[in-house]
Amino acid sequence: MEKKLVYFLCTGNSCRSQMADGFLNALGSEQYEVKSAGLEAHGLNPRAVQVMKEAGIDISQNTSNVIDPEILNRAAYVITLCGHADEHCPVISNPNVMKWHWGFDDPAKAVGTEDEIMDQFKNVRDDIKTRIEKFVKEGQ
Repeated sequence: MEKKLVYFLCTGNSCRSQMADGFLNALGSEQYEVKSAGLEAHGLNPRAVQVMKEAGIDISQNTSNVIDPEILNRAAYVITLCGHADEHCPVISNPNVMKWHWGFDDPAKAVGTEDEIMDQFKNVRDDIKTRIEKFVKEGQ
């Protein structure tokens, strides 16, 4: 059976889309091919790598990529994880692509002590995991 391609998009492909990529690879790799990208490539956020490691998922070898129109148009699902990416997503010319928006706060914009910032990363990580689990369970 051919795997459905899921393309997670964010502004910088550094936090949220990387977390979603990691969770879907861990929880649904037998059903889905997973890729992620951003409107820009900001590099992997070290805090995102750390909180994913705490959840048992290693995303340290992931790369931060800019949106590829070819991948965009062969995806079964294009899922934006931030409003900016949703509003500025390139035009998808393939009418068979399902485009969804799952909005999550940007943990990279968190302020406060290191513990408070890490708590924001963990909260977003856990919210993304819950949404990915639902996606896999429903067999979207």
